[in-house]
Amino acid sequence: MNQKQGKLIVFSAPSGSGKTTIVRYLLEEKELNLDFSISATSREKRGKETQGKDYHFISADEFKNHIKNNDFVEWEEVYHNNFYGTLRSEIERIWNDGKDVIFDIDVVGGLRIKRKFPNQTLAVFVQPPSIEEMEKRLRNRKTDTEEKIIERVRKAERELQYASEFDIILVNDDLNEAKRKALDLVGNFIRK
Repeated sequence: MNQKQGKLIVFSAPSGSGKTTIVRYLLEEKELNLDFSISATSREKRGKETQGKDYHFISADEFKNHIKNNDFVEWEEVYHNNFYGTLRSEIERIWNDGKDVIFDIDVVGGLRIKRKFPNQTLAVFVQPPSIEEMEKRLRNRKTDTEEKIIERVRKAERELQYASEFDIILVNDDLNEAKRKALDLVGNFIRK
């Protein structure tokens, strides 16, 4: 990565915390000049997700080849043979456009980016008001099986233990308030 480096804004959280909704809101705020880092994943599409917009959907074998080629800034096997990662080319694409990068990624991946780019990264952990509320939100999405919801809740319990390693913990108990706080946090960080 030789070109001018911009800022990196990481939003991580357990599934059902509202991070994707907050990230989409921030992307609509044109004065922030953000672009979304599209993660690569080996999992199947869910709902109305679109290739190259929501994720770069690739096979597990393709993902493993990218790992071998050191094409990722970070990657994680989140569930068995279910990989997520940030391609170096995504960050370069956004920085080359003169924008700052915003991520909606796994907790472990978010911390890896923060460690790799400590001075350029604002790492925000979006915390649900409770595990029970998060589980309710997952059920209301109607995109996962019962088995997958239980798996996500167990994973969330582990992920919550990492919250203190982030720069900011943003509790999402009121979505409009969480959006406002996120806008202030990101705006202040970019202007630094």
